[in-house]
Amino acid sequence: MRNPYPHELAVGDVYFSPILAVLFISFAASVLTVFLLDRMKISRWFYLPEYIFIAIMIIYMVLIDRYWIRF
Repeated sequence: MRNPYPHELAVGDVYFSPILAVLFISFAASVLTVFLLDRMKISRWFYLPEYIFIAIMIIYMVLIDRYWIRF
């Protein structure tokens, strides 16, 4: 049985791993989320904001992998 999901993403003649796209999109989304948390002054209630950034990025990675780009 073949896997219906692509194993590589093609940009021109160069093939990329899907995890590279997931990492880039999750990083960009987590930067935006942390910016909004800083703007609304919610991040001052967190003990270690750096770990919150990593946790948000991992959550986005799992959600993007589960529902959008599968690697």
